[in-house]
Amino acid sequence: MSKDLYALILAGGSGSRLWPMSRELYPKQLLKLNQENTLFQSTFLRLIENFDDKNIISITNIKHEPGVKVQLKELQEKFCRTEDYKIITEPIGRNTAPAIAISLKYIKNIAGRKIDPIIMVVPSDHLITNNKNFSRSVEAGIKLAQEGFIVTFGIKPTKIDTGFGYIKTQKNKKISEIFSEALKAAEFKEKPDYTTAQEYIDSGKYFWNSGMFMFKASIMEAEMKKYAKEIHSLLASIELQLGQPTVEYQKFKEFPDISIDYAVMEKSKKIALVPLDCGWNDLGSWEAIYDISEKDHNGNCITGNVIDINSQNSMIYSTSKLVTTVGLKNTVVIETEDAVLVCDKSQTQDVKKIYNELKERNDDSHKVHKTVFRPWGYYTVIQEGQGFLTKCIMVNPKGKLSLQLHHHRSEHWVVLEGKALVIKGEEKHELLPGEHIDLAIEEIHSLQNPYDEPVKILEVQRGDILDENDIERLEDIYGRA
Repeated sequence: MSKDLYALILAGGSGSRLWPMSRELYPKQLLKLNQENTLFQSTFLRLIENFDDKNIISITNIKHEPGVKVQLKELQEKFCRTEDYKIITEPIGRNTAPAIAISLKYIKNIAGRKIDPIIMVVPSDHLITNNKNFSRSVEAGIKLAQEGFIVTFGIKPTKIDTGFGYIKTQKNKKISEIFSEALKAAEFKEKPDYTTAQEYIDSGKYFWNSGMFMFKASIMEAEMKKYAKEIHSLLASIELQLGQPTVEYQKFKEFPDISIDYAVMEKSKKIALVPLDCGWNDLGSWEAIYDISEKDHNGNCITGNVIDINSQNSMIYSTSKLVTTVGLKNTVVIETEDAVLVCDKSQTQDVKKIYNELKERNDDSHKVHKTVFRPWGYYTVIQEGQGFLTKCIMVNPKGKLSLQLHHHRSEHWVVLEGKALVIKGEEKHELLPGEHIDLAIEEIHSLQNPYDEPVKILEVQRGDILDENDIERLEDIYGRA
């Protein structure tokens, strides 16, 4: 593998159309969705066929960084790597053009002045079932990028779909001499209505826009300077350390909120398209999840604690409660601990409207699950009321919560399973199942698990402010202090 090749994983999306499983603080790329690995991890593993794993960079929003770090740590251990995989964190979302620009500058810095790296950009939340074909298309893309083209990867449409952008293509001698199947990208089209989508497909000239790109750093930099002057100008003020870089909020907020398609791809004359036949699905809706899932003899996809009678062509997904259904047709039912979605399967694209409505109402169910994952494990909110909140906390082996204190609440911990090491001020306490400890307001403390088995505790909080903002971290092995 060439040291000049880098891959960039865009891992900052919210996955709003897959609510209630996908939430703002734990979006779809961090979910397994009935797969062996999460979508983010599958993306990383797919890329190592063509890229050195040390040259795979992730960029994500700072609110997703803990989840991304945990999943990268699992991959790091799988490959016995001692060096952490690199993550760039954005303080706020500014769409794909600023994210790619920032990452391009960072990759150029770590590659060195003498190298003009070729960079492949991929979303973190797509499903690809044929990794061998994907790898072959990447190799073709590298050849085109080496010759100065910005490469996009197009999916041959398999149905009329109004949920994707389309790319119109035409033949080009120079491009086809480099790779016979490649075409010139003549025009980018926004998500069309049904009739227009049918016209596109009937013409045979259009591909779905996969959102994957490849280019030489110098070529994309020059095209940004030409077509995205504001981004290129603002980039000069950004400084990125070589370790785990975080973009400064005051500077990043000045960047325009614009996609790479609008900023560069739709304007550039250097776009080549490589057809990608790899079982691609962007998993952008529950209907898309249904399409790729195993079904019973009635066409139903049923997961979890479900009793169904006489339903057809439906998706019924339970994560905690018993869900019972009778006589459904073409319906999606998704149950989580705190929300239930029921909708017609053909209208799952509109789930985003529910997500946005919850956001407008300041309802936190668009943002978090009752179960929240952290680098050390997870916690589940069991009950909350006036002046109290009860959680179940699970800490992974060798995991530890930050050394911290709270200004507005006290806590009472009871060990349910495993063995816990509790730091309380200057004291250390080893607690076994059934044992408990009290932590006063502003008392420095930490819950740790240096042992080989998970530990589970019940936490009862009391106070006038009971939220995650009332944590003052003093030390933290995950870099959050």
